[in-house]
Order: sequence, then structure tokens, then C-alpha cells
Amino acid sequence: MWPFGKEGSAYYFTSEDKFGKVAEFYVEGTEGVDKLGIITRRSTKDNPWAEKEFGDRFITKFKEDGSAEIWLAQGDEKVHYSPSELDLSPKFVAATLDDMNIISAETNIPFVLKNDLKEDIVVKVEGKQIKLSKVEPDKNYLVSNNKGRKLIITTYDKLPLDKTITVEKIGYGSIIVSYGKVFSSEEFDKLYYYDGNDLGANYSKEQTLFKVWAPTASEAKLVIYSKWEDKAGQELPMQKGEKGVWSYTLKGDQHGTIYTYKVKIGSKWNEAVDPYARSVTVNGDKGVVLDLSRTNPEKWDPNFKPPFKNAVDAIIYELHVRDLSIHPDSGIKNKGKFLGLAETGTKGPNGTSTGLDHIKDLGVTHVQLLPIFDFASIDETSTKPQFNWGYDPKNYNAPEGSYSTNPYDPISRVKELKTAIQALHDNGLRVIMDVVYNHMFSADASNFNKLVPGYFFRTGHDGKLTNGSGCGNDTASERKMMRKFIIDSVTYWAKEYNIDGFRFDLMGLHDVETMNEVRKALDKIDPTIIIIGEGWDLNTALSPDVKANQKNAYKMPRIAHFNDTIRDAIKGSVFDKTDAGFVNGKDYVEFKVKSGIVGGIEYSGQIYTWGRIEPDQSVVYCEAHDNNTLYDKLKFTNPDATEEEIKAMHKLSGAIVLTSQGIPFIHAGQEFMRTKQGNENSYNASDEINRLDWERKAKYLDVVEYYKGLIKLRKEHPAFRMTTSDMIKRHLEFLNAPKNVIAYVLKDKANGDEWENIVVAFNGNTSEQTIKLPKKANGL
Repeated sequence: MWPFGKEGSAYYFTSEDKFGKVAEFYVEGTEGVDKLGIITRRSTKDNPWAEKEFGDRFITKFKEDGSAEIWLAQGDEKVHYSPSELDLSPKFVAATLDDMNIISAETNIPFVLKNDLKEDIVVKVEGKQIKLSKVEPDKNYLVSNNKGRKLIITTYDKLPLDKTITVEKIGYGSIIVSYGKVFSSEEFDKLYYYDGNDLGANYSKEQTLFKVWAPTASEAKLVIYSKWEDKAGQELPMQKGEKGVWSYTLKGDQHGTIYTYKVKIGSKWNEAVDPYARSVTVNGDKGVVLDLSRTNPEKWDPNFKPPFKNAVDAIIYELHVRDLSIHPDSGIKNKGKFLGLAETGTKGPNGTSTGLDHIKDLGVTHVQLLPIFDFASIDETSTKPQFNWGYDPKNYNAPEGSYSTNPYDPISRVKELKTAIQALHDNGLRVIMDVVYNHMFSADASNFNKLVPGYFFRTGHDGKLTNGSGCGNDTASERKMMRKFIIDSVTYWAKEYNIDGFRFDLMGLHDVETMNEVRKALDKIDPTIIIIGEGWDLNTALSPDVKANQKNAYKMPRIAHFNDTIRDAIKGSVFDKTDAGFVNGKDYVEFKVKSGIVGGIEYSGQIYTWGRIEPDQSVVYCEAHDNNTLYDKLKFTNPDATEEEIKAMHKLSGAIVLTSQGIPFIHAGQEFMRTKQGNENSYNASDEINRLDWERKAKYLDVVEYYKGLIKLRKEHPAFRMTTSDMIKRHLEFLNAPKNVIAYVLKDKANGDEWENIVVAFNGNTSEQTIKLPKKANGL
């Protein structure tokens, strides 16, 4: 429970009365608060959030003395203020199909156990009773020796997925069965996994073949619209084929045709955009057929990429499309648009270069773009200024319309994104796409859930959606058709848009097998395509040994994880804005910094990060779009420091990142000490907070030149880019150094470097320090 807008605490049910469990407690910090948030959860010894019922609920009614008395009932989301408001009649609260012939059914009021529970249970398919094999109580839901709350019902025959199934029990009424663990069963995959490469709208000038996977639908229709705003369209019945795939062929040239699918689930019709749609109407509410050859800009060379060999040769520059150009003094004409990325010759304050010219001049190798797929949070029909990072996916395979010059034209968003990518390539810059397959803007409203309710999203033991993403849902990458979609989508972007890398948001919510299959699929296209991701260990319904997180990094070769160990060691924890690190005054963090300097490998018993990994699996950074910028963090940790002192700490941070082994990563504007005015989560803040302030470039040109010099040093000297852990162990040697000083030598022409030895030293103190270099006998 928590006072609205403040931190919460756990409270326990400690007694019992005739109604049920009772909890009584006092909540601190309620001054000025008009409501209390509440979540009911079940905890285990190992996991305090083993299960929870519903999301956030709020207590809004209080007595004059500030106290409140509420009643909660399982399966009832409402907060009640009197027991008289409750419906305490026995009923089912959930029923799920867990295998092709197994149903789990849960009640709100415990039922009496009998020798033969089949006598009280009726299962019907479309109103017709079917034969039961056995009915047993779920032992995990026993209330006492003779009472339980959950039944496991087994039928003699397999149950159809495209029919309405109901469960009835004497005294408890009936409930419609929803889909549960059956979607994860081998039997389901055997019956319905479709490995074809033709889902979506398959265009040719003569005809377009539409295919959609909807195995639980009893009927499906292709709906054709004349205009994007039409409420009704021409409905064409689709034919059901193998593996639950429905199809329809439209003759003639359908380029520009607007369409959706309708599927009948039980007795309800759902309408959805094709998950494989290549473009969409304004705000992404309908799909559009495209002849993709007509979306190529005049200059489009899908066979050209800037030269690149090893992942550790990458220097990544993370950028939001709108941030680059929206400042009034950016000198960029197409402000906030894909085309703004393609403009050259732009100048800002004092005649400094901006936009693409600035990035090229800096010397980085890859530009990582925050989400460029179609996301839900921006109203594309509005001309008012709007900002969002875009981590709320709506249509995965279509570009975002607000970044195009005409969101009403489904071709412009595609052509203009290709124009931007080509311009970046022409200027020696590869492109990484930030992909967010781990969750969607809404599970219920998603096209996935409308087409196959319950399949594409992960659920816990209670049948409720898991929320490791913190966005209300997690996709179920471990299910074969979700895995297939992720692989199909990534390879589509790689081929059609010539994308050079992918950054997986919250990658730890995916499973190891999916990520390895993505790597395998991209290798077939171009093995120089890099994969990086957030390998955080998040609370979702996956076994720990299959989560695609840092702990399992060794199971995912050539997939890199953001290294938060060195991030926090450099500047302090991102979760405490006043916590310092090596550069800003914290003692005894040298070993954590060293663990990042060596590329995260298992260098020694003290210097390691995630076990036996290679340097191309560690992304070294100290600033990203999340959390406070480095400049703001330093201002919080050192409020009395002068601007020159902040600058020195900032430069030291950048030097550590850009000379470390692994894959260095900088946030756009970091090179001129970017500030977001202390906003640590600017996902929907104003342009004034988020934009790149080109006036700061003019002001801090010396810092820009410093970063530029570091990048040049790294690119010219392969010693900073060693490709294997064995090479790093042989050629990187740490030197004895005073407290809060790190020094090491890259020796013996490391990685074929022309320099015999390179000594690197970082001083985290505010005073000069002395280190002793090795003797000349060692080549120094």
C-alpha cells in the first residue's frame, strides 16, 4: 500500500474473522494525499511478488479521523467500503484451458471435496455436454482437509479451440473457459505452429494474397476500406487452411489498399490490423498494402553498408529522431522528422555544425535510433507539439507516422525513413534500430490479442498477465508463434530497410532460445549486424535459466548486454541521484570500474562481471536516454562543484567509456554535457527538456573536441578493441596505483596495434597522484 505519488510498504493479513483474512495497520506519509494505492499479492520465500491479483487499485473514501475500512473479495476488482456491497454468492472466478483436454477452474468460495467431483461438474462445447474423464482438486488450492478452491477437469476427447467451452458446477453457476497453458503445450504447437514465410499481405501486380494466423477463430473476414476514416468496409470471407491460417486472394494491383481482419472468437467479432502490415493509415488503425518497390527513394542502395568488421569496432550514438532537429536554432528544415536526419550543411549557434554533419564529424560508427516503428502515444492527426520516446508499440512492422511529413500518406513514412537511413549510410554511419518486442501499449487492445486472445502475452500461475516490463504486460517470446513473429519482424527490417543492428528493449523479458534464433536469422542476412540489449533480471513467468538476461549472457554468444556495473561504478547508482561513483568522489569502486574496462570478461577472481563472456557481449556506457544525464547526475552528486570541476568529471567519464574494451555507447548530446534539467524520466516531457540544445555545443566546444579526440584514438588503435577474452588477458595488465586511481598497460602491440605499449591512467581524486610505470625492459 502507498500514499498516492509516494513510496509504499508491504502489510500483512495477521488475523481472521467470519468474513476472511484481516489486516489492520497505520500508513505513514499521508499528509496532503487524498487516496491510497493498494495491490494484493501472494508472496513466497524466494519471491515477494510470486502472484498478484489485478493492478493498482485505490482507496478514496475515508472517515473524519482519516481511517478507512475496506472489503476485498477474490475475483472482484472493486474496492468495497461495506460488506453489504459485496456479492458473496458462490461462483467461478476463472476457468482456463491448460491442455487440449484439461481445464482449470477456480471459485471464490471454497467447495466441499467429494469422492467423485464429476457428479457436480458439467462441461459443454457450444451448449453440448461432453464426457469427462476425471475431476480432481488442485492440491495447491486446498483450504482445509475437506475444502478447495480450484478444480482440474480432464475430458475424454480433445477440446476444440474455435468453439465456446463452458464449465458449470451445482451452486456455482457457469463460466466461459478462456485459453491458458494450452498455448504453451507441445500438442498446440504440433497442431498450429505455422512455419510459412507468407503471413500478411503478399503483394504482386496481378494479385495480393492475405494470410493471418488465427487458430481459435471460427470465422475470419478480410475487410477492405476506401478511406482511412471509414467506419465500415467491404467484408470478404476468408478460407481456413492448415495450422490455423486464414487466407483470401484479391485480384488486381492492390497497392495502397486499406484493410483489416475480422475474426470471430466464441460469439464475439474482433477487428484488428494485420500484425505483419508494412504500413498503416494515420494513427495506425488500419493496414495498407504496399508495393515496396514504389517506396524506395530516388537514391536507394540496399546492397551498400559502411565498412565494418567486428562488434567491438562499433561506437554507438543513441539518438531520438525528434531531439536531433526540433531546437529552433538547429538549422534543420524538417524539424522532428525522418528527413531531418538526412539534411547536411546545417549550422547552429556561432556557425557550428548540427544534425548529421555533427554526428559524422564526431566520428562514431553507429547511430542508434529510439523507436521508429508505429507507436501509440502520439496523435498523428494533431499539429500540436507532442513528444514521446515511443516505447509503446502499436504496429511493429510500420514506421511511425509522426516522423513523416505526411502521416496520412502510408507511403511517405516508409520512403522518408529509407531516405534517412540511406543518408546515414552515405555519410559512413550504420543504423541500429531500438526494438520493443517485450510488451505492447496495451495487451487487450493489441492486434495480437484481438486475433488470438491470450496467446501472445505471458501469464503467471494465476492466469493473470505478468508485468515485468512495468507497462502492464509482457509478450510470450517462448511461444513459438510469438518467437516467429519477432524473428520475421527483425529480418524484415534488416532486409527492407537495410538496418545494421538491433537494440532489444528489456531483453531480459525474452528467452535465450528466441535471442539465439534472432542472432542466427540475422547472420544469414549479414553477420556484421550487431545485437545489443537490456539484459536486466526482471520479474516475469520464465524459468531463471532461460531468461535472456546478464546471468545467462554466456548462453548467448555475440549478443551484447548493457553493462550497468561500470555505468554505476563511474558515476553512482541511477536509482539514487545523490549516490556518487569513481569520477565524483566515491571510494573503493576501482574493481567495478576495472570489470568494465576489461570488457566484462572473467579477467580474474576479483575482476569479472557476468562470468565467461567475450568483450563483444558488453556495452560500456555511463549515460543513456533513461535516467539522469551524466551532467545532471554530477550536479546532483556534487552540488558545490564549479562548472570546471563538473566538466573534468564529465570528461573523465567519457574517457573511461571510450578507452574500455567492449562496445562503447554514448547518448546524443553527452559530448556537449547534455542536460534535461534534472528530469530522470523524460519519456513524455516537453521538447524543451528533451531536445538537443545546439547552444550547448557552441558553449562546450572543448568537451566536444575532447570526445572527438577519444573516438579518433579508439578508431586508430586496435589495442582498445581487442576481440577475445584471451587476448585481453594476455595484453591488458593493471598497474599498482594509489587509492581512487586506475592504471593499466595495453602491451606488446595488443591486437596488432602499431604502438608497442599504451599506458592508460584515470585519477578519481581531486589532487594529482603519482603512478610508477613498468621498467623499460617491459617495452616502456
